[in-house]
Amino acid sequence: MATKGKVAGIISNLVMVKVDGPVSQNEICYINHGGIKLMAEVIRIGAEYAYIQVFESTRGLKTGTPIEFTGHMLEATLGPGILSKNFDGLQHDLDKMEGIFLQKGDYTHPLEVDKDWSFKPLVKVGDEVVAGSWLGEVKENWIAHKTMVPFKFKGDYKVKEIVPSGDYKIEDKIAVLTDDEGNEHTVTMVQKWPVKIPIKTYKNKPRPSKFLETGIRVIDSMTPIVEGGTGFIPGPFGTGKTVLQHALSKQADADMIVVAACGERANEVVEIFAEFPELDDPRTGRKLMERTTIIANTSNMPVAAREASVYTAMTIAEYYRSMGLKILLLADSTSRWAQALREMSNRMEELPGPDAFPMDLPAIISNFYSRAGFVHLVNGKTGSVTFIGTVSPAGGNLKEPVTEATKKAARCFYALSQTRADSKRYPAIDAVDSYSKYLEYPEYIEYVSKVISPKWVDNILYARNILICGKNAYEQINILGDDGVPISYHETFWKSEVIDFVILQQDAFDKVDASTPIVRQQYMLEKVLKINKTNFSFNHFEEVNPYFKKIINVLKQMNYSEYESDQFKKFETELQEIINEKAVVEAEQL
Repeated sequence: MATKGKVAGIISNLVMVKVDGPVSQNEICYINHGGIKLMAEVIRIGAEYAYIQVFESTRGLKTGTPIEFTGHMLEATLGPGILSKNFDGLQHDLDKMEGIFLQKGDYTHPLEVDKDWSFKPLVKVGDEVVAGSWLGEVKENWIAHKTMVPFKFKGDYKVKEIVPSGDYKIEDKIAVLTDDEGNEHTVTMVQKWPVKIPIKTYKNKPRPSKFLETGIRVIDSMTPIVEGGTGFIPGPFGTGKTVLQHALSKQADADMIVVAACGERANEVVEIFAEFPELDDPRTGRKLMERTTIIANTSNMPVAAREASVYTAMTIAEYYRSMGLKILLLADSTSRWAQALREMSNRMEELPGPDAFPMDLPAIISNFYSRAGFVHLVNGKTGSVTFIGTVSPAGGNLKEPVTEATKKAARCFYALSQTRADSKRYPAIDAVDSYSKYLEYPEYIEYVSKVISPKWVDNILYARNILICGKNAYEQINILGDDGVPISYHETFWKSEVIDFVILQQDAFDKVDASTPIVRQQYMLEKVLKINKTNFSFNHFEEVNPYFKKIINVLKQMNYSEYESDQFKKFETELQEIINEKAVVEAEQL
């Protein structure tokens, strides 16, 4: 018999409930508010009372209102039909809802229960399977969507029945499995999984090492991320966090994109809904939305639903990873998620940490980031979830608690600079302040040495050192004046500017320059470093600026030209002529 209770106290969306039976942490319950059922989650349990966070507005709610507990946690519904959908944080299909505003208790099924799917079995009667094993597949857009043994199943099973190829609905019987004790279990195309528990139906989860190509030069050539890796993008308002995530979703080497808009402003979410269906996918030639799922919770939606949205998005990503796919999960912004945690913590009068955030904020963020990763599945295939979140620190303060806590969890740090954004240097990632810890991994170094170049990591570190020296030279020039420093300071600064303009900056509106393949990035980085290793002869500091501007201009024209085209080679010849004008000693070949 289900546990029941009554509302005993209300603090915004935190409700204290007097219960008449046992309840569990994170259990879902429904408040019967005037005939409308409001969904809520248990977040603290006492001897007599339970505290629940309501996923809806509690305006008009009174003490004594009846509540019924369901006996299960907040779960994601997993099955064919998730792709190309727009969900809220509780996985309700936003496209099925009517009206401009969301109504209380308006819950919709996330999948199409009446749609027929063309099913093809991948196992036969008598095969042994375990949780996560592939039973069959259907075509979902262009992805082969796998029907799997439910993740909740424990132990070994045998296939007793499997349906033949044909059209079936998601709730039709697809297979019958028997366990070690001879009990039969019916399997359909759909299953449920608690969003706050990681899906672990894989053999092992090694440290990721495979380079993930994004097409964004400042990331690939300076602060690379790996398949199954983690990164985050902090930066003040207007520095291009959302735009950078859009570029990643369009160009990164991933099979599927999951976008979690957890606490964005409503206009930004509308922009995502309006733009994504129109974006062309450069990898498939079709619409980007065909391999994208959006989980949206704006800043003015209840904080509890905002917190749920990141977990729902991660669960969907893990589900598709179990199909052997490469998933890119983008969350914007995890600061709003942390603010939701802070609000609930304050309402429960917990001991506050820095800036009133929960004391265990670093642990919560670390646990969430740890769900990303590269895995070997039970059938020997591989899958990955690469997670990149954004952080919106108040006033651009990168020392605030959310940024500091995320730094401990994420392996890549992409610091957006207000100064670079103001000077129109996009993407506005500061390559000096940013870093990628994957450059220290022996597995990564070995992988890129084989796939890209044996000198790739050394070249990245050398280029980074040039940028640091250029920054120091620029500060000395500013302090002492143009004629108060040796000419070599001007040369050092402008050599770093060559890397900045040619490698770090990119034109998202140019068809060629918007996305750069890694082969081309390697070639251009080596060319730029060769210029940096060349000694030049200048008689006066005033010669340095115009000379390097000529070099930068030609290199930028190369960036706008098709790789290895006649035009590209023409600019390359012109570049060599300019270098020969002032070169004293040629750099040794890289």
